[in-house]
Amino acid sequence: MADDDPVLVERLEVGDTGRTAALVRLNRPDTLNPMDSEMVAALDRILDDVEADRSVCCVLVTGNGRAFSAGGDLKGYQTLQRDREAFTRFVSELHRVFGRLMTLKVPAVALVNGVAVAGGLELILNCDFALVAESARIGDGHLNFGQMGGGGVLTLLPRTIGRARAVELMLSGRLLPAAEAVEWGLASRVVPDDELLDAGLAFAAEVAMKSPLAVANAKELINTLWAENGSVDDGLAVELERDVDYCLTSHDAPEGLAAFSEKRAPRFEGR
Repeated sequence: MADDDPVLVERLEVGDTGRTAALVRLNRPDTLNPMDSEMVAALDRILDDVEADRSVCCVLVTGNGRAFSAGGDLKGYQTLQRDREAFTRFVSELHRVFGRLMTLKVPAVALVNGVAVAGGLELILNCDFALVAESARIGDGHLNFGQMGGGGVLTLLPRTIGRARAVELMLSGRLLPAAEAVEWGLASRVVPDDELLDAGLAFAAEVAMKSPLAVANAKELINTLWAENGSVDDGLAVELERDVDYCLTSHDAPEGLAAFSEKRAPRFEGR
């Protein structure tokens, strides 16, 4: 992997668990990390590697430079939007690759280090949650340049912050400061700029101590039930079935109980 690749990844050890966090960095800082086909394809390849690496307990997504991502490549769109087939293919790939963050068996956390607009917001919405630096600013911004959301914001933003706030954010085009982004439900908490990565790694260290299988099951169910927006009764039925299967058939569930009883650290195997 070269330093000028559009997306970079490195494995960072978390504690003494033998597990790692995959730090994924969008890497076009001079142009505020715009999304284009090359960047989306690079992210796709990195997620292939992450999924195959059993040491990874968490994915941390951030941007190099002063932006998380300012959205799509508007200069490139001048050509791309003249080709219906190519533009449709690009947006479809954006859906598929961003959506992989939701279906990973490990948490995907956005570390929002600066401006996050349009496609940058859509990337955040596909992560499990976001931590934001104090200097971060988050908004939609598509309409400011005669565009409209298509990479997921029209579907995911109302589900995340409610219809009224989603409409206000999209139509106004304004950027929320970090504290307001947390208040609106776009992020979990604000941290000082120079502590953003440490906060992500601290969360990864907590996840690394848990059963990989239980983490994967819990994440899958939460995201699936949220996306399907079904009834409480339907959700409880799915939750019951998965819980019984995990607790009665896995190695990790009885191992956790034994460790508690014996007052020792659990030895989870992810099966």
